[in-house]
Amino acid sequence: MTEIGLLSTRDASRSLGIATATLYGWLGLSKQGRLVLNGQPVTITYYQTGARGQGRIRIPAGEVDRLLSLMLAKPILPTVGVPSVRAHFFPGITVPLGRPR
Repeated sequence: MTEIGLLSTRDASRSLGIATATLYGWLGLSKQGRLVLNGQPVTITYYQTGARGQGRIRIPAGEVDRLLSLMLAKPILPTVGVPSVRAHFFPGITVPLGRPR
């Protein structure tokens, strides 16, 4: 990490727990407006050096933290209600289901 809080793609991908190639794929999808994390469209802010944008990519540390928070999976607790009918009980059928023995 540099003194102004910019991470290389290697350091950013390591912090996110993904491969560097995956991060490059995410940057490409983000640039096209097609990146979705946990059902939310995401745009990644990054810096690219070079006269025509062909240099090294640097990602702000705060952006990596934001991506980590978007990647956080939140469990959905089941709602309490009427229990579902078990699959092996059907109304009107009085014999056990399955292949005959």
